[in-house]
Amino acid sequence: MNDSIDLQPALTISGASCQGCARKIRTALAPLTGDTERVQVNLDDQTVALPAGTDLAEAARRVTEAGYPATPISPAAAAPAGCCAGKKDGAGTPGDGDGNHREQTMAGSTGQAAAEDQVALSVTGATCASCVSTIEKALLSVPGVTHAHMNLADNTATASGQADPQALVEAVASAGYGARVIENADEADERKQEQDRRHYRVSLIRMAASLTLGVGLMIWGMGFGSMMVTEANQTSWLALGALTLVVMAATGGHFFTGAWKAFRHHNANMDTLIALGTGTAWLYSMVVASMPEALPEMARHVYFEASAMIIGLINLGQALELRAKGKTSEAVRRLLDLRAKTARVIRDGEERDIPVAEVRQGDRIRVRPGEKLPVDGVIVEGATRIDESMLTGEPMPVSKSTGDEVAAGTLNTHGAIIYQATRVGSETALAQIIRLVKKAQGSKPAIGRLADRISAVFVPSVMLVAVVSALAWYNLGPEPAVVHMMVAATTVLIIACPCALGLATPMSVMVGVGKAAEYGALIRQGDALQTAGKIDLVILDKTGTITEGHPAVTRVHARDGNSQRLLALAAGLEQHSEHPLAEAILGKAQQDGVEAATVTGFEALNGRGVTGEFDGRPLRLGNRRWLEDQGLAFDDLDEAAATITAEAGTPLFLAHGDAVLGVIGVADAIKPDSRAAIQRLHDAGIRVMMVTGDVNATAKAIAANAGIDDYRAEVLPEDKANVVSEMRGKGYTVAMVGDGINDAPALAAADVGFAIGTGTDVAIESAAITLMRGSLHGVPDAIEISRATVKNIHQNLFGAFIYNTMGIPVAAGLLYPLWGILMSPILAGAAMSLSSVTVVSNANRLRLFRTSHQPARNASGPDPKPQKERN
Repeated sequence: MNDSIDLQPALTISGASCQGCARKIRTALAPLTGDTERVQVNLDDQTVALPAGTDLAEAARRVTEAGYPATPISPAAAAPAGCCAGKKDGAGTPGDGDGNHREQTMAGSTGQAAAEDQVALSVTGATCASCVSTIEKALLSVPGVTHAHMNLADNTATASGQADPQALVEAVASAGYGARVIENADEADERKQEQDRRHYRVSLIRMAASLTLGVGLMIWGMGFGSMMVTEANQTSWLALGALTLVVMAATGGHFFTGAWKAFRHHNANMDTLIALGTGTAWLYSMVVASMPEALPEMARHVYFEASAMIIGLINLGQALELRAKGKTSEAVRRLLDLRAKTARVIRDGEERDIPVAEVRQGDRIRVRPGEKLPVDGVIVEGATRIDESMLTGEPMPVSKSTGDEVAAGTLNTHGAIIYQATRVGSETALAQIIRLVKKAQGSKPAIGRLADRISAVFVPSVMLVAVVSALAWYNLGPEPAVVHMMVAATTVLIIACPCALGLATPMSVMVGVGKAAEYGALIRQGDALQTAGKIDLVILDKTGTITEGHPAVTRVHARDGNSQRLLALAAGLEQHSEHPLAEAILGKAQQDGVEAATVTGFEALNGRGVTGEFDGRPLRLGNRRWLEDQGLAFDDLDEAAATITAEAGTPLFLAHGDAVLGVIGVADAIKPDSRAAIQRLHDAGIRVMMVTGDVNATAKAIAANAGIDDYRAEVLPEDKANVVSEMRGKGYTVAMVGDGINDAPALAAADVGFAIGTGTDVAIESAAITLMRGSLHGVPDAIEISRATVKNIHQNLFGAFIYNTMGIPVAAGLLYPLWGILMSPILAGAAMSLSSVTVVSNANRLRLFRTSHQPARNASGPDPKPQKERN
């Protein structure tokens, strides 16, 4: 996006969910604004920012015609739209045109002024895909709501816009469901877990009661008596009918209550199908028991056991589903478990333990070995090793000392430290990661909207099929036609419940997003999770992405073999300089224990090098052209210089007086695991390109050493987005990987943007996927997890569609004319419950997924050191 254009949020939209949607909107508005660069689409806030003076009514009309209902934002509601990921600031190392000056940005900060609020609701009573559609429509009907989404997997709903929270609760209630505003996410999680545990126990009790009656009646009918009503047993059957009604009310009353609420609000859902099916079987049986003489002798069969067993089996299915559902949220629960409960704060010279919620910014906190860090901060005393695996995916503890940043939730494994709190409460990196993972788990990829569209008409269609099948059996079927009619209609209603359809996508998304978080990849939205699996071209930024992001000495070659003397003289010169190359040489000297020589008369010569005086003669360190102009000869250093250049380094020659003493190679070194990560992308059939502002020779060497297929050199940061667009125009599905701040335009232009960073030094909101560690392995990890998740979603949807596609015709009696097979309502109830359990269980298989790089850490396993009780 062209940062020079002053854009303001002008429209609220709905239905835009991916970069493809954003492109359609920009294209639709291009005739009004002049070009697509003058339109900014914010998918999270569902807003469109336009230049001042744009005809908003016409803009809204064009966007609506493009398929995304749009409404102009009033001037009072509009807020300035900032760049989603910051601006370029400074340049990188010399010879690096990437401009990758890495700002230390607090995780999650974006500078994006939100144009809308988002209200989260905890919903009760939703059981199927039809419920999801009904609740979303109810929320969208509230004035001010621009976007609504219901997640059946965790029974939450979110509404974006400027609506009154109480109005949202009332809208959901008017649709026949319960709702409560989530004001404290942690308390809501605990409440939901307790409700799920209670619901699980209640479902098992209901199951036991109804199956006891149903199985008992079935055993009686199969081995000891008859299910036919006669004058001799009519009274007994009436009494059993009354008992069945009591059991149905006690164990399945919630189905009938839900069906009645849906009916009152002109809706139909899973409860409707269950209530109609079991109610029809019971009512028919009561008619038979009350007036057997009114029916043909062959039709005097009761189905009380079917009503009881169907309710029992569905309760069993819901209990198993709840148990399996609980496992899908383990990733978030493990993140929540990372939080320390208390902190040992030093105030007024005294140490005392206080609740972590009372820690203030600026507090000094002592952390001993084996304890978790309660908040983010900077070490002011001591040194240690910190296990950051649960935040970044890095398996090895990281050394930390005075001045280093540390993050809440990480584990101090070695020494005692004192650090100063910089971010507390909801501002810590851990809190924002938890919030991001929850948001992503609740998002809906494009593939999930297919199920939504089908479910909107599914239940009414099933009821129509049941009526048609009943009429067909009554008019065309064999005797007893009434019995066959009732069995067919009941079986169709029971087997067609769309529970599996509603769970197919959200269950897999929840597990997939959680699995990605375990590997340090934070996925912001379901569309990114789906699209990442289709990537066939990855474009990499160079500095800080493929390379370390700072120069380092790679070679020291002295003519006389005394490399330490050469390094001492170079360090003596560079200790007066603030240049990044100087830092590299001084760092190498310190690392090798070399003391810098005493050099006087220091002077920096722009574009050439530095000069000074040592032992009464000039000492010069710089590029070859400068020294050649001084008449110096290099002869036997050509080979060493060529080796440094081939390794993507910069050769710096040191001359003392009239003699060149040697050459020092300085390079932004390739990260140790970049080659392996790029090879993983190749193994996955993905092409890799590098885009850098560096000179061609350096870019060529980096590309060759890292195994990159193609590269573009001397590209300005603002032009990287053009390269991304060019490759997308050639038919590639493109991922851009770069710094979350400086590469924002290119990240936004890609199908999927990866912001790569280290620890808290990353802008979480700057890309669709944020990698919390500085390793490129996070990219193939995320792609592999994406492919596994989408495959899992396909399996779930296929299973749900096939189940209903095959089950409904069989339930309606399609096989009866061929083989005399008519499905029992009891079998239909078992099959319906089994379908939901199968979908949830299949989604949970993702929890066992491991990428090709390394096994994910066992987050539920023991920590390297035992935790103190206070944490």
